[in-house]
Amino acid sequence: MTSDPFFRPVSGFDLPRFAGVPSFMRLPHVTPEDARFSEVQIGLVGVPWDSGTTNRPGPRHGPRQLRDASTMIRAEHGVTGVRPFEMVNCADLGDVGPNPADISESMDRITAFYERLRVAGITPLTAGGDHLTSLPVLRALAGDAPLGMVHFDSHTDLFHSYFGGTMYTHGTPFRRAVEEGLLDPARVVQIGIRGTAYDREDRDFADSVGIRVIPVEEFHARGVADVMEEARQIVGSAPTYLSYDIDFVDPAFAPGTGTPEVGGPNSFQALQVVRELAGVDIVGADLVEVSPPFDASGATAYLGVSIMFEMLCIMAPHLARG
Repeated sequence: MTSDPFFRPVSGFDLPRFAGVPSFMRLPHVTPEDARFSEVQIGLVGVPWDSGTTNRPGPRHGPRQLRDASTMIRAEHGVTGVRPFEMVNCADLGDVGPNPADISESMDRITAFYERLRVAGITPLTAGGDHLTSLPVLRALAGDAPLGMVHFDSHTDLFHSYFGGTMYTHGTPFRRAVEEGLLDPARVVQIGIRGTAYDREDRDFADSVGIRVIPVEEFHARGVADVMEEARQIVGSAPTYLSYDIDFVDPAFAPGTGTPEVGGPNSFQALQVVRELAGVDIVGADLVEVSPPFDASGATAYLGVSIMFEMLCIMAPHLARG
């Protein structure tokens, strides 16, 4: 299968990368009202929302900076040779507009947007936003059956609640997703977990339902290839969601995030872990928690969109094969 040329990025040989209105990876901007919406196969979506943040805010500004940084992405993967934009129709579907004063309404808006994508047969690649963003997306994508999940993060995001009963924060999305039947815990693996903790409540929950947690010490000891082989075995061949918190990466390489934890992977490993998921049935993916106020250089956002391109380069061949 080859893509329609309409859905391919503007080349830097035709228009300098610093010129023009930025879209994700210089792809055409297509809205659900456009006539060609139904032809999109992979849709890149921004969710500029961080109402689930409990300490340092800023990921609501992530999608805009990620779009700008993504103009540096070119057509071909430098290692695998994959040219995703020639395999499937890709487009920037714009942003989901949240209500920054209302968490519940914002989640409903996000779910409704992604339900339109699911009905249209569009596989979403999301730029957040804080990690609570994943929950309303999963509500839309897991409408038929629970999904597996590969989750890269410093934190499990499996806590029951914050501040005595607040159930929806960026530290609780996957606890809710398991409780709501959106994720099959036996097919969930969390990689890179580290840092100081309040207690072991999240880890105890993971153990109780069968979620595989791979701490960063084990990740470093075993190496990327071995850990990712286990991850592929856990999720198997069934539909799987990919969620990537930029704080999985050591803050030396990605300081622009709200809850950094030292001791993480370097920027090469950050790309390599996604590359190792080639062949997995990824039905949706997100890159979250890029917070521009904490990295004026924009380096975190550029790493973020480089990770998104890695995601695209494993999603497109799988879709093209049908």
